[in-house]
Formats: sequence, structure tokens, C-alpha cells
Amino acid sequence: MNSNPIYNYVERLSELLRVDSRQAGALHGLQPVQLEALHYLSICNRYSDTPMAVTEYLGQTKGTVSQTLKVLERKSLLTKQPDENDKRLSHLKITAKGKQLLQQLVPTPMFNKACESLDKKDQAKIVSALNQLLATLLKTNGMKSFGVCHSCRFNSRKENGDYFCDLLKQPLSVDETELICREHEGEIA
Repeated sequence: MNSNPIYNYVERLSELLRVDSRQAGALHGLQPVQLEALHYLSICNRYSDTPMAVTEYLGQTKGTVSQTLKVLERKSLLTKQPDENDKRLSHLKITAKGKQLLQQLVPTPMFNKACESLDKKDQAKIVSALNQLLATLLKTNGMKSFGVCHSCRFNSRKENGDYFCDLLKQPLSVDETELICREHEGEIA
């Protein structure tokens, strides 16, 4: 199979989204990587909100991520909080100002407009195809999935109905099971 047509479509979509993101972020003095970091932090769980997890997810260098996080802190879009059990770790929390900005910019207005013009059936087909492509890309290249907790093999349900992470031996809230995790193993959802 010739992968060029798939690559060309995905690459063109990526470039259009980058341009739109760059323009939207520029109005607020933000680079695309800074918006990407904020977006990631808005969809990850408490085990994945560290500078190292941001570095892994974005595929950037530690230095780039460190500078990105400093800018976001200076702009009061996120805060760093020390881990209660391990003082070497810090957790990154998006501020109310950061959440408000993300609601305006991610997904970008251009992308929202395009998706709204698709009917629900076409949206579902695209989501399914992109999920399959992403899962295959990650699996065949041995990359972390950063998938949604509820689809992870470590997520279990106790007799009382509570959720539990069998890997980290921690209870999970219902809301946490809808967030992505750097420890995820299993199908991407």
C-alpha cells in the first residue's frame, strides 16, 4: 500500500491547524508549543501533569519544555505545585485564566467551524479512522499511547463501583477515568 496519500492529507491538516494555532496564539503572545502544553495539561490526569510528562507527550527537549512552562507561569496560565510525597516532583495546574484561554483557542475556531459542517455520521467515521491510524502509528513504533484512563488495562472497578489504578495502586475518580495518562496501556479511546 502506498502511504503517501494518507501522509499528504494528515500533513496538510497538521499544517493548517498549526497556522491557525499560531495566529490564534499570537494574539495572546503565545507560541504553538505553549498552547500545545496548556492543551495537554487540560486533558491529562494527576499522574501525567509533570514537566517530564509534558516533555514526553510533546516530543520536545527538556530545555524547550522548561522555557515553555516558564512563559506560561509568567503569564499566569499555570502554576507549579510540589508533590506531597516526593519533593523532587512538581505538578502543573492550569489556572482559571489558562482554562478560559483554552476554551477560546483549542480547538481553533477554524477547526470548530469545519467540524460543525460535518454531519454526526461523518464525524464518527473520521474519529474512528484517526483513532485507528494513531493507535497503529504508536504500536508499530513502540511509542507511549497517552490514552484515556478508562480504556487502560490497569483501570479496574471495585465491587462498590469505585475505579482503581492497578498499576499505581491508587483510587480514581470518575472524572479521572476520562483523562489521558502517560502510564496508559491498551486501546486508545
